[in-house]
Amino acid sequence: MTQTVSPMLVIHGGAGTIRRENMTPEREAACHAGMRRALSAGYAVLSRQGSALDAVTEAVKALEDDPLFNAGRGAVFNIDGHQEMDAAVMDGRDRRAGAVANICGPRHPVLAARAVMERSEHVLLAGDGALRFCRDAGLEFCEPAWFATERRLQALEEERRRRSAGAPDERDEEARHGTVGAVACDHQGHLAAATSTGGMTGKASGRIGDTPMIGAGTWADDATCAVSATGHGELFMRYVAGHEIDARMRWAGHTLETAANDVVERLLAPVGGSGGLIAVDRAGNMALPFNSEGMYRGYVGADGRLHTAIYREAFHVAPQA
Repeated sequence: MTQTVSPMLVIHGGAGTIRRENMTPEREAACHAGMRRALSAGYAVLSRQGSALDAVTEAVKALEDDPLFNAGRGAVFNIDGHQEMDAAVMDGRDRRAGAVANICGPRHPVLAARAVMERSEHVLLAGDGALRFCRDAGLEFCEPAWFATERRLQALEEERRRRSAGAPDERDEEARHGTVGAVACDHQGHLAAATSTGGMTGKASGRIGDTPMIGAGTWADDATCAVSATGHGELFMRYVAGHEIDARMRWAGHTLETAANDVVERLLAPVGGSGGLIAVDRAGNMALPFNSEGMYRGYVGADGRLHTAIYREAFHVAPQA
Protein backbone atom coordinates (compact mmCIF):
# COMPACT_ATOMS: atom_id res chain seq x y z
CA MET A 1 0.00 0.00 0.00
CA THR A 2 1.40 3.39 -0.91
CA GLN A 3 1.96 5.92 1.83
CA THR A 4 -0.96 8.22 1.10
CA VAL A 5 -2.86 8.19 4.40
CA SER A 6 -2.62 11.08 6.84
CA PRO A 7 -1.70 9.56 10.21
CA MET A 8 -3.92 10.03 13.24
CA LEU A 9 -3.39 9.24 16.91
CA VAL A 10 -6.23 9.48 19.45
CA ILE A 11 -5.90 8.90 23.20
CA HIS A 12 -8.13 8.78 26.24
CA GLY A 13 -7.38 8.92 29.94
CA GLY A 14 -10.71 7.50 31.00
CA ALA A 15 -14.32 8.58 30.98
CA GLY A 16 -14.04 8.66 34.75
CA THR A 17 -13.44 12.38 35.07
CA ILE A 18 -13.57 14.36 38.27
CA ARG A 19 -16.80 16.33 38.56
CA ARG A 20 -16.31 19.80 37.16
CA GLU A 21 -17.14 21.43 40.51
CA ASN A 22 -14.39 19.38 42.17
CA MET A 23 -11.74 20.00 39.53
CA THR A 24 -9.07 22.53 40.50
CA PRO A 25 -7.30 24.64 37.87
CA GLU A 26 -4.00 23.03 38.86
CA ARG A 27 -5.35 19.49 38.45
CA GLU A 28 -6.98 20.35 35.13
CA ALA A 29 -3.74 21.84 33.79
CA ALA A 30 -1.81 18.76 34.92
CA CYS A 31 -4.26 16.43 33.15
CA HIS A 32 -3.93 18.37 29.91
CA ALA A 33 -0.14 18.27 30.26
CA GLY A 34 -0.20 14.51 30.84
CA MET A 35 -2.32 13.92 27.76
CA ARG A 36 -0.02 16.12 25.69
CA ARG A 37 2.97 14.06 26.80
CA ALA A 38 1.21 10.89 25.68
CA LEU A 39 0.26 12.42 22.34
CA SER A 40 3.81 13.62 21.80
CA ALA A 41 5.20 10.17 22.59
CA GLY A 42 2.92 8.50 20.06
CA TYR A 43 3.31 11.20 17.46
CA ALA A 44 7.10 10.85 17.62
CA VAL A 45 6.60 7.35 16.20
CA LEU A 46 4.17 8.39 13.48
CA SER A 47 6.25 11.41 12.45
CA ARG A 48 9.10 9.11 11.46
CA GLN A 49 6.61 6.91 9.60
CA GLY A 50 6.54 4.27 12.32
CA SER A 51 3.75 1.79 12.84
CA ALA A 52 0.38 2.39 14.46
CA LEU A 53 1.18 -0.44 16.88
CA ASP A 54 4.34 1.28 18.10
CA ALA A 55 2.53 4.63 18.32
CA VAL A 56 -0.27 3.37 20.57
CA THR A 57 2.21 1.47 22.72
CA GLU A 58 4.30 4.57 23.35
CA ALA A 59 1.26 6.73 24.06
CA VAL A 60 -0.12 4.28 26.61
CA LYS A 61 3.27 3.84 28.25
CA ALA A 62 3.34 7.59 28.90
CA LEU A 63 -0.12 7.47 30.47
CA GLU A 64 0.84 4.45 32.62
CA ASP A 65 3.77 6.44 34.04
CA ASP A 66 1.53 9.38 34.96
CA PRO A 67 -0.01 8.93 38.45
CA LEU A 68 -2.95 11.16 37.50
CA PHE A 69 -4.43 8.35 35.41
CA ASN A 70 -5.74 4.95 36.47
CA ALA A 71 -3.18 2.64 34.86
CA GLY A 72 0.29 1.52 35.87
CA ARG A 73 1.58 3.99 38.45
CA GLY A 74 -1.50 5.49 40.08
CA ALA A 75 -3.77 2.50 39.46
CA VAL A 76 -6.68 2.17 41.89
CA PHE A 77 -6.92 -0.43 44.66
CA ASN A 78 -9.32 -3.33 44.94
CA ILE A 79 -11.38 -3.89 48.07
CA ASP A 80 -8.59 -5.95 49.66
CA GLY A 81 -6.07 -3.16 49.21
CA HIS A 82 -4.21 -4.56 46.20
CA GLN A 83 -3.64 -3.18 42.72
CA GLU A 84 -4.66 -5.54 39.91
CA MET A 85 -4.03 -4.19 36.42
CA ASP A 86 -5.31 -5.23 32.99
CA ALA A 87 -4.05 -4.26 29.53
CA ALA A 88 -4.42 -5.24 25.88
CA VAL A 89 -3.02 -4.45 22.44
CA MET A 90 -4.34 -5.36 19.00
CA ASP A 91 -2.77 -5.02 15.55
CA GLY A 92 -5.24 -4.25 12.78
CA ARG A 93 -3.03 -5.74 10.08
CA ASP A 94 -3.76 -9.33 11.03
CA ARG A 95 -5.88 -9.21 14.22
CA ARG A 96 -2.96 -10.33 16.35
CA ALA A 97 -3.73 -9.48 19.96
CA GLY A 98 -2.26 -9.82 23.41
CA ALA A 99 -3.64 -9.11 26.86
CA VAL A 100 -2.89 -9.48 30.56
CA ALA A 101 -5.17 -9.37 33.58
CA ASN A 102 -4.82 -9.18 37.35
CA ILE A 103 -1.13 -8.29 37.41
CA CYS A 104 1.01 -5.92 39.45
CA GLY A 105 4.73 -5.72 38.88
CA PRO A 106 5.55 -4.90 35.27
CA ARG A 107 6.14 -1.17 35.07
CA HIS A 108 4.17 -1.00 31.82
CA PRO A 109 1.24 -3.43 31.63
CA VAL A 110 0.84 -2.50 27.94
CA LEU A 111 4.29 -3.96 27.27
CA ALA A 112 3.22 -7.11 29.09
CA ALA A 113 0.21 -7.37 26.78
CA ARG A 114 2.39 -6.80 23.75
CA ALA A 115 4.83 -9.47 24.91
CA VAL A 116 1.97 -11.96 25.12
CA MET A 117 1.06 -11.10 21.52
CA GLU A 118 4.60 -11.24 20.15
CA ARG A 119 6.31 -13.91 22.28
CA SER A 120 3.62 -16.49 22.98
CA GLU A 121 0.96 -18.50 21.23
CA HIS A 122 -1.70 -17.07 23.53
CA VAL A 123 -3.91 -13.99 23.62
CA LEU A 124 -4.65 -13.53 27.34
CA LEU A 125 -2.59 -14.41 30.40
CA ALA A 126 -3.62 -13.60 33.97
CA GLY A 127 -2.35 -13.59 37.53
CA ASP A 128 0.77 -15.41 38.63
CA GLY A 129 1.23 -17.14 35.29
CA ALA A 130 1.24 -13.80 33.51
CA LEU A 131 3.82 -12.45 35.96
CA ARG A 132 6.11 -15.45 35.42
CA PHE A 133 5.80 -14.92 31.68
CA CYS A 134 6.69 -11.23 32.05
CA ARG A 135 9.77 -12.02 34.13
CA ASP A 136 10.92 -14.60 31.60
CA ALA A 137 10.39 -12.02 28.84
CA GLY A 138 12.74 -9.62 30.64
CA LEU A 139 10.21 -6.84 31.22
CA GLU A 140 11.00 -4.08 33.69
CA PHE A 141 9.42 -4.67 37.12
CA CYS A 142 8.75 -2.19 39.93
CA GLU A 143 7.98 -2.75 43.60
CA PRO A 144 4.33 -2.38 44.69
CA ALA A 145 5.13 0.90 46.46
CA TRP A 146 6.10 2.46 43.14
CA PHE A 147 2.58 2.00 41.77
CA ALA A 148 0.76 3.22 44.90
CA THR A 149 -0.28 6.83 45.45
CA GLU A 150 -1.78 8.48 48.50
CA ARG A 151 -4.76 9.71 46.48
CA ARG A 152 -5.71 6.17 45.42
CA LEU A 153 -5.29 4.83 48.96
CA GLN A 154 -7.51 7.59 50.27
CA ALA A 155 -10.14 6.77 47.64
CA LEU A 156 -10.16 3.16 48.80
CA GLU A 157 -10.59 4.12 52.45
CA GLU A 158 -13.44 6.44 51.54
CA GLU A 159 -15.13 3.64 49.60
CA ARG A 160 -14.71 1.19 52.47
CA ARG A 161 -16.28 3.71 54.87
CA ARG A 162 -19.16 4.32 52.46
CA ARG A 163 -19.91 0.62 52.22
CA SER A 164 -19.69 0.13 55.98
CA ALA A 165 -22.17 2.95 56.50
CA GLY A 166 -24.50 1.67 53.79
CA ALA A 167 -24.43 5.09 52.15
CA PRO A 168 -25.45 5.57 48.49
CA ASP A 169 -22.69 5.59 45.89
CA GLU A 170 -22.10 9.23 45.03
CA ARG A 171 -18.48 8.92 43.96
CA ASP A 172 -16.96 10.72 41.00
CA GLU A 173 -17.06 8.77 37.76
CA GLU A 174 -13.28 8.62 38.18
CA ALA A 175 -13.73 5.88 40.75
CA ARG A 176 -15.74 3.74 38.33
CA HIS A 177 -14.25 4.06 34.87
CA GLY A 178 -10.63 5.05 35.00
CA THR A 179 -8.79 3.62 32.01
CA VAL A 180 -6.25 4.83 29.48
CA GLY A 181 -6.01 3.97 25.81
CA ALA A 182 -4.84 4.91 22.35
CA VAL A 183 -5.82 4.15 18.77
CA ALA A 184 -3.88 5.08 15.66
CA CYS A 185 -3.81 5.01 11.88
CA ASP A 186 -0.31 5.16 10.42
CA HIS A 187 1.01 6.39 7.06
CA GLN A 188 0.25 3.04 5.45
CA GLY A 189 -3.34 2.96 6.65
CA HIS A 190 -2.70 0.29 9.27
CA LEU A 191 -4.64 0.47 12.54
CA ALA A 192 -3.85 -0.49 16.14
CA ALA A 193 -5.36 -0.13 19.61
CA ALA A 194 -3.99 -0.34 23.14
CA THR A 195 -5.81 -0.06 26.49
CA SER A 196 -4.62 -0.25 30.11
CA THR A 197 -6.39 0.08 33.45
CA GLY A 198 -6.37 -0.46 37.17
CA GLY A 199 -10.11 -1.13 37.12
CA MET A 200 -12.58 0.31 39.62
CA THR A 201 -11.84 1.55 43.13
CA GLY A 202 -12.98 -1.12 45.59
CA LYS A 203 -13.56 -3.77 42.92
CA ALA A 204 -13.74 -7.39 44.01
CA SER A 205 -10.42 -9.19 44.12
CA GLY A 206 -9.95 -11.02 40.82
CA ARG A 207 -12.43 -8.87 38.90
CA ILE A 208 -11.51 -8.39 35.23
CA GLY A 209 -13.14 -5.68 33.15
CA ASP A 210 -13.52 -5.06 29.44
CA THR A 211 -9.99 -3.71 28.83
CA PRO A 212 -8.26 -7.06 28.16
CA MET A 213 -11.31 -8.58 26.47
CA ILE A 214 -10.62 -8.46 22.75
CA GLY A 215 -13.71 -7.14 21.00
CA ALA A 216 -15.08 -5.46 24.10
CA GLY A 217 -12.67 -2.81 25.39
CA THR A 218 -9.98 -3.22 22.73
CA TRP A 219 -10.32 -3.90 19.01
CA ALA A 220 -8.47 -3.28 15.72
CA ASP A 221 -8.96 -4.44 12.14
CA ASP A 222 -7.59 -2.54 9.14
CA ALA A 223 -10.81 -3.27 7.23
CA THR A 224 -12.91 -1.25 9.67
CA CYS A 225 -11.62 0.46 12.79
CA ALA A 226 -9.51 0.52 15.93
CA VAL A 227 -11.30 1.05 19.26
CA SER A 228 -10.28 1.62 22.90
CA ALA A 229 -13.11 1.87 25.41
CA THR A 230 -13.51 3.28 28.91
CA GLY A 231 -16.59 2.84 30.99
CA HIS A 232 -18.83 0.39 32.83
CA GLY A 233 -16.76 -2.66 31.92
CA GLU A 234 -19.35 -5.32 32.61
CA LEU A 235 -21.78 -3.76 30.14
CA PHE A 236 -19.07 -3.03 27.57
CA MET A 237 -18.29 -6.76 27.73
CA ARG A 238 -21.90 -7.89 27.52
CA TYR A 239 -22.51 -5.73 24.46
CA VAL A 240 -19.05 -6.38 22.95
CA ALA A 241 -18.68 -2.66 22.31
CA GLY A 242 -15.57 -2.62 20.14
CA HIS A 243 -16.65 -5.38 17.81
CA GLU A 244 -20.17 -3.96 17.64
CA ILE A 245 -18.74 -0.86 15.98
CA ASP A 246 -16.79 -3.07 13.56
CA ALA A 247 -19.92 -5.06 12.70
CA ARG A 248 -21.99 -1.97 12.00
CA MET A 249 -19.31 -0.64 9.69
CA ARG A 250 -18.60 -3.97 8.01
CA TRP A 251 -22.13 -5.27 7.45
CA ALA A 252 -24.40 -2.21 7.66
CA GLY A 253 -22.07 0.19 5.88
CA HIS A 254 -22.15 2.73 8.69
CA THR A 255 -19.46 5.39 8.93
CA LEU A 256 -17.12 5.26 11.89
CA GLU A 257 -18.81 8.28 13.48
CA THR A 258 -22.32 6.85 13.12
CA ALA A 259 -21.36 3.40 14.38
CA ALA A 260 -19.39 4.69 17.37
CA ASN A 261 -22.00 7.24 18.41
CA ASP A 262 -24.85 4.75 18.12
CA VAL A 263 -23.04 2.14 20.23
CA VAL A 264 -22.35 4.64 23.01
CA GLU A 265 -25.64 6.58 22.93
CA ARG A 266 -28.26 4.12 21.66
CA LEU A 267 -26.92 0.72 22.69
CA LEU A 268 -24.98 1.23 25.94
CA ALA A 269 -26.57 4.34 27.49
CA PRO A 270 -30.13 2.92 27.76
CA VAL A 271 -28.89 -0.10 29.74
CA GLY A 272 -26.71 1.95 32.11
CA GLY A 273 -23.47 1.56 30.17
CA SER A 274 -21.89 4.87 31.08
CA GLY A 275 -18.53 5.78 29.60
CA GLY A 276 -17.09 6.36 26.19
CA LEU A 277 -14.55 5.27 23.61
CA ILE A 278 -12.11 6.47 21.00
CA ALA A 279 -11.91 5.07 17.47
CA VAL A 280 -10.18 5.63 14.14
CA ASP A 281 -10.65 4.12 10.68
CA ARG A 282 -8.18 3.39 7.89
CA ALA A 283 -8.78 6.80 6.30
CA GLY A 284 -7.70 8.56 9.50
CA ASN A 285 -11.22 9.57 10.54
CA MET A 286 -11.83 9.58 14.29
CA ALA A 287 -14.71 9.37 16.75
CA LEU A 288 -14.65 10.19 20.48
CA PRO A 289 -18.21 9.69 21.83
CA PHE A 290 -19.03 9.52 25.54
CA ASN A 291 -22.23 9.64 27.61
CA SER A 292 -20.60 10.51 30.95
CA GLU A 293 -19.92 13.99 32.33
CA GLY A 294 -16.54 14.02 30.65
CA MET A 295 -13.74 11.97 29.15
CA TYR A 296 -10.05 12.78 29.20
CA ARG A 297 -9.23 12.71 25.49
CA GLY A 298 -6.94 14.08 22.83
CA TYR A 299 -5.71 13.68 19.29
CA VAL A 300 -2.89 14.65 16.95
CA GLY A 301 -2.88 14.45 13.17
CA ALA A 302 -0.36 14.98 10.40
CA ASP A 303 0.15 18.65 11.32
CA GLY A 304 1.47 17.71 14.76
CA ARG A 305 -0.91 20.01 16.68
CA LEU A 306 -1.94 18.56 20.04
CA HIS A 307 -5.64 18.73 20.92
CA THR A 308 -6.92 17.82 24.41
CA ALA A 309 -10.23 18.10 26.26
CA ILE A 310 -11.88 16.85 29.45
CA TYR A 311 -15.52 17.96 29.56
CA ARG A 312 -17.97 18.85 26.79
CA GLU A 313 -15.88 21.74 25.60
CA ALA A 314 -13.78 22.88 22.68
CA PHE A 315 -10.40 21.18 22.44
CA HIS A 316 -7.40 22.95 23.91
CA VAL A 317 -4.84 23.30 21.12
CA ALA A 318 -1.14 23.21 21.95
CA PRO A 319 1.85 23.84 19.66
CA GLN A 320 3.20 21.09 17.44
CA ALA A 321 4.63 18.02 19.11
